[in-house]
Amino acid sequence: MGNTAPVRIAATADLHMRPAVAGRFRSDFLRLGTHADMLLLAGDLTDSGTEYEAELLCAELVDIAVPVIAVLGNHDHDSGCAGLVIDMLTGIGVQVLDGDSTTRTVGGHRIGIAGVMGGTGGFPAHPGDPENGTDEHRALLRRGLIDAHRLHRVLSALDTPTRIALTHFSPTTETLTGEPLSIYPGLGCVALGEAIDTASATLALHGHAHAGTEYGHTAGNVPVRNVSYPVLRRTYALYDLDPTAFEH
Repeated sequence: MGNTAPVRIAATADLHMRPAVAGRFRSDFLRLGTHADMLLLAGDLTDSGTEYEAELLCAELVDIAVPVIAVLGNHDHDSGCAGLVIDMLTGIGVQVLDGDSTTRTVGGHRIGIAGVMGGTGGFPAHPGDPENGTDEHRALLRRGLIDAHRLHRVLSALDTPTRIALTHFSPTTETLTGEPLSIYPGLGCVALGEAIDTASATLALHGHAHAGTEYGHTAGNVPVRNVSYPVLRRTYALYDLDPTAFEH
């Protein structure tokens, strides 16, 4: 018989690394090898995307015992150094996804992860424009529909029974519960959820909604988890996946 042990996914987002929180997460990350198979990071890993904050982030993540896969969030772009942040993370072995995917084998089971930042656009009952800011900032946030198309493309192309969608912005309003209704349009978009549903994802992870709710689903009933650190109130959440449930 094949391996029937669950795959344990650790996930977090919105660490907003800066001097005030330097070292806060390190000891928990160092213990990951004892109870998780991989760590997924759903963006806003730095507070404003500076080189110094990226150095602090790398100090938290370097030499941990499991594969680390990430997407960036909107704040990781704030200083115009997103490319540098990616290079620094890549230099310590973190794989950063942006419209692409990766496949990992755990206990003989192939797990596919597809990632984009995502963006705003709202939901049928909550249409609207992104939050106020500079034209450049608003343009960045408005990439929700574009990233939804990119996510669908890479998720659909994954030749794995288990497919995880990793985004920063939310694909559903269910995990936004607790946020003011007026800012829902700036926290995600329905197109991300549609991409996740039509590509038959197994699980969706996101951050960004600091006052939201951990558990939710897309319209097509794909489980969604808001892994924003302020929501989790712990360094990361652990989710057990039964890959045999998706193998045929």
